[in-house]
Amino acid sequence: MLNISDVEKTFNPGTINEKKALNGINLHLAEGDFVTVIGGNGAGKSTMLNMVAGVYPVDCGNIVIDGVDITHLPEYKRAKYLGRVFQDPMTGTAADMQIEENLALAARRGKRRTLRVGITSKERAEYKELLKILGLGLENRLTAKVGLLSGGQRQALTLLMATLKKPKLLLLDEHTAALDPKTAKKVLEITDEIVSKDNLTTLMITHNMHDAIEYGNRLIMMHEGRIIVDVSGEEKKKLTIPELLELFEKASGSEFASDKVMLSKKQEAYLCSI
Repeated sequence: MLNISDVEKTFNPGTINEKKALNGINLHLAEGDFVTVIGGNGAGKSTMLNMVAGVYPVDCGNIVIDGVDITHLPEYKRAKYLGRVFQDPMTGTAADMQIEENLALAARRGKRRTLRVGITSKERAEYKELLKILGLGLENRLTAKVGLLSGGQRQALTLLMATLKKPKLLLLDEHTAALDPKTAKKVLEITDEIVSKDNLTTLMITHNMHDAIEYGNRLIMMHEGRIIVDVSGEEKKKLTIPELLELFEKASGSEFASDKVMLSKKQEAYLCSI
């Protein structure tokens, strides 16, 4: 479903701010793979997702989704293949529009526009059923403005909108990082349920090692623009955080250091104490 071949990206080349973000990335995802991505600050995780989404052009290499070479397609033309949820809960929804209006926008993405106005009773009933999946009571608040929702509710709605059209590839860029631990856990559970139900091919960046191990069927770890650890199946299921850190240190020759990971450990300790 996804092939990334020899992709490289350097920002600000030839200047004192030159940064090699991706250093010959190669990654293959089969249909239905749920891959968690972890790595230290500046490892290239978000850059890799942005390259797939078309935010930045590649310096060299190829990106293929479901047999279609999208390497040189502009971002808006790749949208029909992708669903994406960002770190900021305020991104991905229209705050001044109602819940049902946001869902209608997502449902009609890529379709020919008509002069027909409004949301039909059939559509409204479908949206109610979809929102029940979230378990947040939003099915009874269809006409509420999205801007009135909490961060967790809004992120869950964004996730539903991103997967409404069953994308070829779902990109989750630290989509629970801005949420409190309890809300983050709920959104991750919803994510896992939707991905499993629809067999969605998924790349999920996380700074939380526990989540990287618990969710998905495969885990990759990045360092200095390269994939240095790739585990799946039973090996991943049995993996512990100390073993993952050991794998990183063997592959990179250095200790794993990430401010976000340290913060996530504190959040986990807090969650376990309440």
